[in-house]
Amino acid sequence: MDAVRRARIAWAVGLALLVAAPFIGVYPIFMMNALCFAIFACAFNLLLGFTGLLSFGHAAYFAAAAYATGWLVRSAGWSPELGVLAGTAIAAATGLVVGAIAIRRQGIYFAMITLAMAQMVYFVFLQSPFTGGEDGLQGVPRGALFGLLPLADDRVMYFVVLAVFVAVFLFVIRVVHSPYGQVLKAIRENEARAISLGYNVDRYKLLAFVLSTALAGLAGSMKTLVLGFATLSDAHWSLSGEVVLMTLLGGMGTFAGPVLGAFTIIGLQNFLADRVGSWVTVIIGAIFVVCVVAFRRGFVGELLAWQQRRRR
Repeated sequence: MDAVRRARIAWAVGLALLVAAPFIGVYPIFMMNALCFAIFACAFNLLLGFTGLLSFGHAAYFAAAAYATGWLVRSAGWSPELGVLAGTAIAAATGLVVGAIAIRRQGIYFAMITLAMAQMVYFVFLQSPFTGGEDGLQGVPRGALFGLLPLADDRVMYFVVLAVFVAVFLFVIRVVHSPYGQVLKAIRENEARAISLGYNVDRYKLLAFVLSTALAGLAGSMKTLVLGFATLSDAHWSLSGEVVLMTLLGGMGTFAGPVLGAFTIIGLQNFLADRVGSWVTVIIGAIFVVCVVAFRRGFVGELLAWQQRRRR
């Protein structure tokens, strides 16, 4: 009970800090961008940390929803909430198609199939006229949520993004702690044993893949509304690598780890971009190497392991 109480207190403090952020001088655009990538990292962690499936192409679903939402809101005149829902649905549908193909393989073969399919999606976005090609999809308006809340106000938009993040965070916790989530953990630990117990492993993994891609798409849709554009960098393979780094740096298989990892990477990119230029990728790479060598469980994973050792 003490551990549960401490965890709840930590989450309450974290939520209080996020609520207070725009009132204590933190740049709202930075916080919204970080929260969008925190949603993305939580989605990826559901697949890697709790199911044991490594995808190298998650940027494809992030970008699919980003482009879909941007085009529907800007060119088709859809409201922001409908644009986000449509983008999320398109990302889930794309994930269903890719997952149905990739789920037949395991390990590095699964990862390579996801990467290959993501590169195909990238090429489609590069060549399609509605995406703007290398210029991207610019000038996406935020509009008004349900026709009532003016999202052009950064503070209003921030609390909408925060509400979506909290909903996704709680949803992931609920999924992991459900009977379905326990089966996912069993598949991660010993897939052969899960099969011997009578579970249809492919069906469970496919559903996890689709859920993960849908949440990744939600992150992409929110990011497009926040920044007002969608570009090819949203679909690039390097973004798929960044979300892997966020998850591993914060702590794979933990709830708070991907969130902390996302804020760390986005914070470093924003802080170092004007100071070191392109060297920011080298610095982040060095941090990743140190993380792998010194604390393989990530920030939160090492902290939880230390607390367990202390209790023993």
